[in-house]
Amino acid sequence: MPELPEVEVVRTGLAATAVGRTVTSVERRAPALRWPIPDDLHARLAGRTLEAVERRGKYLLLAFDTGWLIVHLGMSGTLAWARADLPLRAHDHLDLVFGDGVLRLNDPRRFGAVLWHDAADGSPQGHPLLASLGIEPFSEGFDGALLHAGTRGRRVAIKQLLLSGTLVVGVGNIYASESLFRAGIRPSTPARTLTRPRCDRLADAIRTTLSAAIAAGGSTLRDFVSSEGASGYFQLECNVYDRAGQPCRVCGEPVRMRRDQQRATYWCVGCQR
Repeated sequence: MPELPEVEVVRTGLAATAVGRTVTSVERRAPALRWPIPDDLHARLAGRTLEAVERRGKYLLLAFDTGWLIVHLGMSGTLAWARADLPLRAHDHLDLVFGDGVLRLNDPRRFGAVLWHDAADGSPQGHPLLASLGIEPFSEGFDGALLHAGTRGRRVAIKQLLLSGTLVVGVGNIYASESLFRAGIRPSTPARTLTRPRCDRLADAIRTTLSAAIAAGGSTLRDFVSSEGASGYFQLECNVYDRAGQPCRVCGEPVRMRRDQQRATYWCVGCQR
């Protein structure tokens, strides 16, 4: 599933390629993904100029003067720039056509989303899918103090709290495992037991891990590609994720793995306590 680094890689690619172009048509080939795709997108967007491509958590926000197209890539979706005459593939569900170029959404499993938020309804941050999200990890307000305050009284394991997205957004399974390794914190540690210094280390580790992943073009475990069709390679730099049984790159202990709620959790018993 594309996580924050992958979505940010797509955002920066689309911002460089599509912003400032005018939509000439919208072609909808599927009535719904996770939710119905609005059937009036052509009427709403034809003749409108894409003003910006923003991100909130794992959501892409395509900004027009009349509102925002909110896009989620689901488990296996891609939003890529292509020539308008490029032959269609299976699962090409939506095209935003910009003259000789097109933004094409492909989603084999249809777990993604394409929704419209009208400018008359105010900021997209008030949309039900975005309003309850936690703080952005690269914002000025995200630090150890916020993590420490947000973990008080929380019995849940720190990894599960990170994955929930209610405290900080975008720290999915890969990057939670890697961030906790960098911070020296075992994933099963009850959130409420973390001291302020450990929260400081974890906040720094989250930013460092996500920054490194963005610089590496994200992680391509199965089918993620950027808006230009390039694969990411952060998975080659992982310290613990998907390395069960292999020696820790730091201490040499075998990396452990267990499954929590259908997700694989990886850690090093020597480096994480």
